[in-house]
Amino acid sequence: MNKLALLSIVSAVGCASTHASVEVNSAQQAAQDEATKKGTGDPRCDATQPDRESSEYDTSGNDLPDVRKVFARMGEPGSSRLVLICREADVNGDGKKYVVRIYDNEGRSLREDVDRNFDGKIDQHTIFQNGEIVRQEFDDNFDGRIETKIYYDNGKPSRAERDLAGRSTPAQWRPDRWEYFDGGKTVRMGTDLDGDARVDRWDRDAAWKKSQEQPATSVAGSDG
Repeated sequence: MNKLALLSIVSAVGCASTHASVEVNSAQQAAQDEATKKGTGDPRCDATQPDRESSEYDTSGNDLPDVRKVFARMGEPGSSRLVLICREADVNGDGKKYVVRIYDNEGRSLREDVDRNFDGKIDQHTIFQNGEIVRQEFDDNFDGRIETKIYYDNGKPSRAERDLAGRSTPAQWRPDRWEYFDGGKTVRMGTDLDGDARVDRWDRDAAWKKSQEQPATSVAGSDG
């Protein structure tokens, strides 16, 4: 075989190898793009569905996208509008999304899930009604179970329920401590000591209790 023929064979093999590499890289990129469009798994974050589109943003200034938003087109043709239905955020710059907020068809918040320790598991849930926060749930020790629920009234925490003994199951919430708040301060706390779901001991903030009793004392004195 002469040198020219050998060079032709080597060149042909090299071109075929490069072409195959390009095809593999293109396939990998297409698969990655498809996964990105599907988002973190919630159906409302899936931008591959009809009448949806997504955008990515760099909010940290490092030239890497850390926020992804999914929009759905609502309304009749000619008068439709894009509504935000999902927002995913990477909060530590590793390329993974740890905060996912879901919105209703009016763009109002429905739920937010957070992975606070970046282990790939959700450990904080925030639930909204009509766009306002009504409850938060926490996996305090990151064991996969909820230990604390905080309830809100007009955007402010009103009470907390805690499962200190770990008796709750996914099907049944069994708290053994109840805490009540006033002005952001814990004013009374009830504890179930024997596991019967009833308060056995109440602890109250003395100053708060006195302030609650004072008006009643004053009225009683004026009647006398």
